[in-house]
Amino acid sequence: MTDILLINPNTTASITDLVLKTAKHFARPDTKLRALTGAFGPRYIASRAAYAIAGHAALDALANDKLAKDAVVLACFGDPGLAALKEVSPVPVVGMADASILQACALGNRFSIVTGGERWKSMLEEFVASHGLTSRLASVRTVAPTGADIARNPKAAMALLAQGCTACVREDGADVVILGGAGLAGLAAKLKTLVDAPLLDGVACAISMAEGLARQKPAKATSGALARPAPVESVGLSNGLAKLLG
Repeated sequence: MTDILLINPNTTASITDLVLKTAKHFARPDTKLRALTGAFGPRYIASRAAYAIAGHAALDALANDKLAKDAVVLACFGDPGLAALKEVSPVPVVGMADASILQACALGNRFSIVTGGERWKSMLEEFVASHGLTSRLASVRTVAPTGADIARNPKAAMALLAQGCTACVREDGADVVILGGAGLAGLAAKLKTLVDAPLLDGVACAISMAEGLARQKPAKATSGALARPAPVESVGLSNGLAKLLG
């Protein structure tokens, strides 16, 4: 049995439910899944300011979770707070975007990302650059509805998403397309027959990577960039997060 915790760092419980439902579809039968929603912050993440707050919310959720787990999935495409979570977590932490771009590189030479919300274009270009993979990125295309809008009414966005994915392949030269965003969880399976290249679901990528790492049971680093940081006093944080940092 593998226990995986999913953390949705925004404050929309319906997105958490969608991610958990999608994760259960892709997870192995012997994987036990549970999910947490951010305790504070924006309803959805579509700006750098919201992204920064979401990183705090993700850390807070991990710090205050007392149940056993073998791995953690950060259920937000863009992975706010991922490095910080890896720094303090004793078990592997997998981000949806991180897992997706790595698996896209395993499938093809160049990949594209399609998501909702115009601000995500530059944010995801910066994210890919931070991984040293700009040369592998064919494009980031966004549709006008936000991820939250798409989650509320996915049928209304299907045509736009299909057009965006097709343009990535035919116009931008992508070998693989990633459908990014927690609000878009599960839609890749419905769109894949309309796209002329492999279409990846961010939740599926994260779950498969988390399951693989959990089964390997890698040791926590005791030195280096992602070892536990030295204790530090804090003010105004939740009890769990203050204890984790202290």
